[in-house]
Amino acid sequence: MYRSLEELCRSAEENKISFWEAVARDDCRERQISRQDSFSQMERMYQAMREADEDYDPELRSRSGLVGTDGGRLQAYVDSGQAICGDFMGRVMEKAVKMGESNACMKRIVAAPTAGACGVVPAVFLAMQEKYGFSDEKMTEALYVAAGIGGVIADRAFLAGAQGGCQAEVGSASAMAAGGAAYLRGADARTIAHAAAMALKNLLGLVCDPVAGLVEVPCVKRNAAGAVVALTAADMALAGIRSRIPPDQVIDAMREVGMSMPACVRETGEGGLAATPEGVRCRECLSE
Repeated sequence: MYRSLEELCRSAEENKISFWEAVARDDCRERQISRQDSFSQMERMYQAMREADEDYDPELRSRSGLVGTDGGRLQAYVDSGQAICGDFMGRVMEKAVKMGESNACMKRIVAAPTAGACGVVPAVFLAMQEKYGFSDEKMTEALYVAAGIGGVIADRAFLAGAQGGCQAEVGSASAMAAGGAAYLRGADARTIAHAAAMALKNLLGLVCDPVAGLVEVPCVKRNAAGAVVALTAADMALAGIRSRIPPDQVIDAMREVGMSMPACVRETGEGGLAATPEGVRCRECLSE
């Protein structure tokens, strides 16, 4: 397993292969499976993301009643042509919210890298496939890119909100989506790594403060924000902009910031938005 994005980039360059191929080869070595089996499994994961998006129910609400139906509202708003961010970015936000709501409603989703951040990667990837017409094979390759970035973050830092706050969940997902988006638009390994770094550092310090301890508020809407950050980071990297702080050092900084966070903002539901008067009221109503 790669322990750094630098190592991953060097492997791609030295072997004259793409970022995704370096990740795929490592997966085959790590799990002792064939290239075909590895690719088929990743392809099925992407199909599951698409199915989750297609199966969104605009009438469904979570058991708590805190979230649900907003994905449908966003879709109608984007359909109206009034979205400030335009159709494409509007679709990205719509898909991210839909996926987050589906998770809260106990529907089938893909944790990428976690259930709480499940909307970021699918929203970016599915919207890009719809816009640019990429093949499923190309999208599966992008998923390897995202997985490789997520693997390095998991090894150097963490992916769980309980360990490092929401920066470890939505922040990591945003980095994964940014790298995948850059790859889809022709980026080389170094550009992919810098896209991931800029997405992660722009969400550095994001706390995990779920209202009533549920992965619903503010988690669902943070997925939309993380998806948008991913695309802005990818565009900056594709324009030739580089993270002044090297990508692996950005990941290390995320780890240090996460370890410095007080427990009240690390998925305990005791601080941040969860501790606001409305947050407390929601918790008390659900406990009755």
